[in-house]
Amino acid sequence: MADKREKSGAVVSGSSPMDISTRDGEDENGSTVMRTAETLLRLLPMALCVVALVVMLKNSQTNDFGSLSYSDLGAFRYLVHANGICAGYSLLSAVVAAVPRPSTMSRAWTFFLLDQVLTYIILAAGAVSTEVLYLAYKGDEAITWSEACGSFGGFCRKATAPIAITFVVVFCYAVLSLISSYRLFSKYDAPVGYNNKGIEIAAFHG
Repeated sequence: MADKREKSGAVVSGSSPMDISTRDGEDENGSTVMRTAETLLRLLPMALCVVALVVMLKNSQTNDFGSLSYSDLGAFRYLVHANGICAGYSLLSAVVAAVPRPSTMSRAWTFFLLDQVLTYIILAAGAVSTEVLYLAYKGDEAITWSEACGSFGGFCRKATAPIAITFVVVFCYAVLSLISSYRLFSKYDAPVGYNNKGIEIAAFHG
């Protein structure tokens, strides 16, 4: 009789195969949702970069004062190249992120480093382009640089859009950098220390 009670208790206290499969299904669904969200988040900068790139490539104006094109300004050329590089990387990283595979240490480091590099590249492009556009609007009397937007207002207004889009891309890459940083450093154990008795203790406490 006792054996029967023990067996019955073991059955009741243990997890049923259905419970285990339900938990596995939840983990798999959660992983799928996260992978889909990251893929979409990586595709968004690609679309924005392409829009900014096309708008800037078509930005030129000709009038009685002469002609002005994006290619006449090094900052705007850099903006075009940076958006092109980021668009290509966003597409490639989205494809890699969409493929269900184990997150290895080398993969985590690759995403972390590339996300960081691309964030600074696109940030620098937006910053230097903003400075040039500001000088085009306001000029700089100290270096006798007159404002140009009074004569090429259409060019300046059209240049504002891709610069604004570029800063939206910067925000997207900042979020991606945080995600890749978390995924990388969460793979490492918390550091440990020793008290004055030589006993190993955790350095961080919850």
